[in-house]
Amino acid sequence: MEPIAIIDYGAGNLRSVQKAFQHLGHPAELVTDPDALAAAAAVVFPGQGAAPQAMRNLAVSGMDRAILRAVESGKPFFGVCLGLQLLLRYSEEEDTPCLGVAPGATRRLPGGLKLPHIGWNNVRLRRPHPLFEGVSDGAHFYFVHSYYGAPSDPAWTLATTEYGVDFPSVLAKDNVVATQFHPEKSGPDGLRLYDNFVKRFVLNGGG
Repeated sequence: MEPIAIIDYGAGNLRSVQKAFQHLGHPAELVTDPDALAAAAAVVFPGQGAAPQAMRNLAVSGMDRAILRAVESGKPFFGVCLGLQLLLRYSEEEDTPCLGVAPGATRRLPGGLKLPHIGWNNVRLRRPHPLFEGVSDGAHFYFVHSYYGAPSDPAWTLATTEYGVDFPSVLAKDNVVATQFHPEKSGPDGLRLYDNFVKRFVLNGGG
C-alpha cells in the first residue's frame, strides 16, 4: 500500500495524527507538495486553528485545488476538526470562503456556552456506517472547537453531538468522511475509526 498523505498546511496537530496511523501499522507521511496527493493511497486533512489563515495557506500552496482533485477522483479522504470545517462552502469565521466539497456552512457554536468546546462528548449515529464498525453508538470522543460544519444536505450528516445545539459531528458521503472530534486523542475508539478507514475504504474500497 502506498503511504497515506497527511496534509501539512501549517494548521497544527499533524504529528499526533501520523503517529496514530503508524501505531496501527499503516504507513503515513506528512506532505506539503500538492502533487503528492495523487500518488497517495488516501488523504487525511487534519488541523486546528482559524479558517481564514488555513484557507490562505491552502491557496498559496495550491493544496486547495489538489484536495478538490483528490475528492473528485474518488480517493479515500478523511477530514479532522478544522479539516472538516473547511470542506463546507463557507465559514462564519471572518466570512471565509472554503472548499465547497460539501454544501452548507461552518457555524459558530451558540453563545452562552464555554468556548471552545473542549473535552469528551458522545457521538450519536444516524445510520450504520463502516467507519464505525466495532464502535458503540453514543461512544465518547475528544473535541476542541468553537465552530462546526452544518451541511445543507442532510445526507452528509452521519452523526451528531449535543453542545448547546445538536450539531453534526461526523460527515460522510461516498469517499469522504470527516470528524469534528480528534480520533487520535480519543483512545481506542478513535484509533478504531482510523483503522476502519484504512481497512474498509483504502484496502477494501469502502465495502
